Amino acid sequence: MDTMTIIGLAIVAYLLGSIPSGLIIGKLFFNTDVRLYGSKNIGATNTYRVLGWKAALPVFLCDAGKGMAGVAVFAPEPNLMLLGGILAMVGHNWSVFLGFKGGRGVATGLGVLIFLVPLISAICFATWAVIVYFTKYVSLGSIVGAALVPILMIVFGEPLWYIVFGTVAALFVILRHRENIMRLLRGKELKVERTERDDS
Repeated sequence: MDTMTIIGLAIVAYLLGSIPSGLIIGKLFFNTDVRLYGSKNIGATNTYRVLGWKAALPVFLCDAGKGMAGVAVFAPEPNLMLLGGILAMVGHNWSVFLGFKGGRGVATGLGVLIFLVPLISAICFATWAVIVYFTKYVSLGSIVGAALVPILMIVFGEPLWYIVFGTVAALFVILRHRENIMRLLRGKELKVERTERDDS
């Protein structure tokens, strides 16, 4: 694959990741800007808080789909697929369509993992689900799930570049949750539950 093709596909992967699914779905189908409510995040968790499952599930699927698409544009080149996955997450976290602001990359990162390492993605998702079910803290589940990625890649003997990718992706997610970590430590983190909107 020549350099110009790689650059072009890299831009595509970033732009795919940049698509603000939560904002689009909220405004198009629910006439609501989710950035004005709850945690003011465009991801599936805040969409659920503001609009419920009928909005949150499509947002989650679209965000995961962005991660898968970012990897797919470089298929079947293994190392370049990792690049596409990272760029999709970068796009979601720092979207060109949102003034280089965005979400925290959890669903998009999961989509990348589903494409690359399905078993590991299933274990991380199951861990996330158990933690969220018992604690109601999506951020805690996301942080633990992300931290597991490079560990599981080592345990399952994935190639070095996959482990490097898993480490970078985990750091992306954890660093994007640094404010959540502080709120968790202070006992002030928002739980995953519906909130009343104040439209006044």
